[in-house]
Amino acid sequence: MVIDLTNRTALVTGATGELGRVMARTLAQSGADIIIHYFSSESKAKALKEEIEQLGRQAYIVQADMSQQESVQQMKQKLEAEFRLPTIVVANAVSQYKWTSVLEQDVNDYVDQFNTTVMQFVHTAKAFVPHMIDQRGGRIIAINTECVMQNLPTQSAYVAGKRGMDGVCRVLAKEIGEHQITVNQVAPGWTISERDRENGTEVSEGYDNNVPLRRRGTDQEIANVVAFLASDLASYITGAYVPVSGGNVMPTI
Repeated sequence: MVIDLTNRTALVTGATGELGRVMARTLAQSGADIIIHYFSSESKAKALKEEIEQLGRQAYIVQADMSQQESVQQMKQKLEAEFRLPTIVVANAVSQYKWTSVLEQDVNDYVDQFNTTVMQFVHTAKAFVPHMIDQRGGRIIAINTECVMQNLPTQSAYVAGKRGMDGVCRVLAKEIGEHQITVNQVAPGWTISERDRENGTEVSEGYDNNVPLRRRGTDQEIANVVAFLASDLASYITGAYVPVSGGNVMPTI
């Protein structure tokens, strides 16, 4: 069995990020044409477009503020007019902020995390699920985190946003399952990225020693699970939260 996404189009939000780039490349290597979303890194989006085209796939660049419904709808309209709408959507975009205690956290950080996780997912679903319904099928994959099961100090805004997204994902999976559209979440642990390889920071003994597999996962290992969930091999999986954390978190039954 192979992952074959030929003749499919995948949108990766936040595609210029450390993990987003690898997911976009992996989906392209599996045969999909790629819609590269970016918020501010146009130069990285153009470089990624060249990489994907060198793989023999089509690539199209779009800019949008995923936290704003109007911006997402404008992105959809542009795709509809100039390229094509996706039947695979990877909701990966997220905003960065300072992690600190609940008492010290700026309240705007909670609002920002809600907008860039929960509302990003809602805006994305409203924009692209109708097309998937028309096509009688589709894949939605949200990038969550192991943090939602750990609830560690300083992570409250991040955890709150990702837990909210988890709830919307599970409800949506039940609402649109009859149309053969699956909705799943991939939850990475602390992942080795291109930046780590460049800086020689792949190993962190304090973290690694607490992981059953005794190492951090790689960006490619995360992307592999995304590609699997995007494929027909995962056609009967929906509503799942899939940790890719080396056993660092293990959801109970």
